[in-house]
Amino acid sequence: MRIAVLGASGRTGGTLVDQALERGHEVVALVRTPTKVAVPAPRQVEIRQADVTAPQSFPDLTDVDVAVSAIGIGKGDGPGALVAGARRLAAANLRTVWLGALGSGVSSRSGGLLYAGVMRVFVGSELAEKAEADEIALKAGATVFHAPDVMDGPLSPTRRTVPLAELRRPLLPPRISRTTLAALLLDEAETGKHGNGILVPLG
Repeated sequence: MRIAVLGASGRTGGTLVDQALERGHEVVALVRTPTKVAVPAPRQVEIRQADVTAPQSFPDLTDVDVAVSAIGIGKGDGPGALVAGARRLAAANLRTVWLGALGSGVSSRSGGLLYAGVMRVFVGSELAEKAEADEIALKAGATVFHAPDVMDGPLSPTRRTVPLAELRRPLLPPRISRTTLAALLLDEAETGKHGNGILVPLG
C-alpha cells in the first residue's frame, strides 16, 4: 500500500514510518520541517512538506491509499494545530486513521477516575482541541484511536483494539507501548476492518 503518515517527524510518527517500511509499504511522510525526518531507507520514503496551518500549500494526496495521523501539539505550537490537521485530511477525501487520546471528548471518563485526573492536570487546555479534532475526523469517516498513555517498550504479542463502547473502565491508569500503538494503527490502515468509529488500542 501507499501510506501517508502525518506527523512523521515525531516519535510515534517515526515509529509508524519504520514499521510501515518493514511491512513492505510505500510511505509518504507529511511533515512541516522535512529536515527533521530521519528514515532508514530514504529511497522508500517520499517526504512532502505539509504545514497543516497553511491549507493552500498542503500537498495533494490523491496518489495515496490511506493516511495515518500521528500529529500532536508540539512545544511552541499555538492552539489549532490538531484541528487544522483534521481539516486537511478531511478535505483530502482519503481513508484516514486518526490518533486521538483516551480521556478526551467522549472518552473523558473511559480511562477511569485516576486517569481522568491525570489528563486534566497534564493535558488540561488541550483536551477541548483534541475533542474538536476527533469530531472533524469522525464526521469525515475516519477511524479514530483513543490511545492511553504512551510509553517506550516492546511490541505486545496480545495487541488488540476494542470499540470505545465495549471498553471496561480500568482501575489503574492504562498505558500502551509506542511500538504496539503504531502496529495497531497500521493494522487498521491495512484492513479498514473497523471503519468509522472510535477504537481503544490495548497491549
